[in-house]
Amino acid sequence: MPFIQPAGLFVATTESHYLGQELTIAYQLPGSTARHEFQGLVVWINPLGASGGRPAGIGVKIITDASTHKHHIESLLSRELASGDLTCTM
Repeated sequence: MPFIQPAGLFVATTESHYLGQELTIAYQLPGSTARHEFQGLVVWINPLGASGGRPAGIGVKIITDASTHKHHIESLLSRELASGDLTCTM
């Protein structure tokens, strides 16, 4: 989510969240055994049944160590650009 500075991530979920909610997010990138964790803030909500067939989920602003997490995620996405798989990237 490039419009969220310094970095943001869309998390597909049907769980209920609210704007401004603080979360701890843990993720593991495909092909890696390392588990990464950051503190984030909910800044965007796509509710279940959103128009245009958009997936339910939340946009999370990465608060802790944003540049490191942004680098990890962007490295993965750059490898996926040639893939025909669907993503929720913006």
